[in-house]
Amino acid sequence: MPSKKVLYHLLALAVVAVWGVTFVCTKTLISAGMHPAAIFAVRFSMAYLGIWLLCLTGKDKVRIFSNSWKDELMFLFLGITGGSFYFLTENTALAYTQAGNVAFLVCVAPVFTAIFTLIGRKVLRGRFADGLENVKLGLPLVVGTILALAGMAIVIFDGSRMEISLKGDLLSIGAALCWALYSMFMGQMTKDYGAVFATRKVFFYGLLTIIPFLGNCTSSFAPEILGQSEVYLNLLFLGLVASLACFIVWNLVMARLGNVTSTNYVYLNPVFTLITAALILGERMSAMSIAGSAIILAGVIIAGRSSS
Repeated sequence: MPSKKVLYHLLALAVVAVWGVTFVCTKTLISAGMHPAAIFAVRFSMAYLGIWLLCLTGKDKVRIFSNSWKDELMFLFLGITGGSFYFLTENTALAYTQAGNVAFLVCVAPVFTAIFTLIGRKVLRGRFADGLENVKLGLPLVVGTILALAGMAIVIFDGSRMEISLKGDLLSIGAALCWALYSMFMGQMTKDYGAVFATRKVFFYGLLTIIPFLGNCTSSFAPEILGQSEVYLNLLFLGLVASLACFIVWNLVMARLGNVTSTNYVYLNPVFTLITAALILGERMSAMSIAGSAIILAGVIIAGRSSS
């Protein structure tokens, strides 16, 4: 590993540690009465205001639009896959199943990323194809994918859990698919526009595309819960640390390490989630879920060896 890249690997590990804790923070907010869409809206609103403050206090002239309408559409796509749809599916999943299960199912994103990248290098042209890591279709990717899918099946069809948790499991997989699509293109856009501009665009389009879903949560929302310390402290952590700081750092990491290598760190998410969920929420996973989660991790790690 080149010494100049060690810092980015350490930053990736730090970001994933923070994101592992966010599953528990979000679960706490849902238990307090906040709607999944509202959690995302508040979280990204704080992050969006924060990133504008960074832009306005900087020396460079603030840029509003990207170079072309095609790039603007790409930022819209990234705002959906890495913003509104990703967090809507993940946050809603936490309303139906344990934080640990969501974390393990979402951590299959690196496998999806490797598969999508393999396809993308074949069908895409231009800078987006060039920005993708070189993924080899070999035994590690095939075996890793099969193991990850088998582990997912074990977790999903764990007979000892309530049937309603199936909704949460499927939504978690949907979140993993969204993150894989986001990971394919965000690294290149960060290289072209810089981490702050690219992240600001993702925040903007994420907030714009969550608006249609906010109507479902206004009628049941009780504003007084925002005064509870467990609510506003978790929201501040999610908005300023997990979103504002971590998204900027993560997008920079993807631009430096590559979309597959950086996304492979996601498999460590559940480790931090399990520890936090056990300490704060008192969650305990069943034997089937533990076995399935271990198989998922093994599959993701093996598949990660497919990148050169």
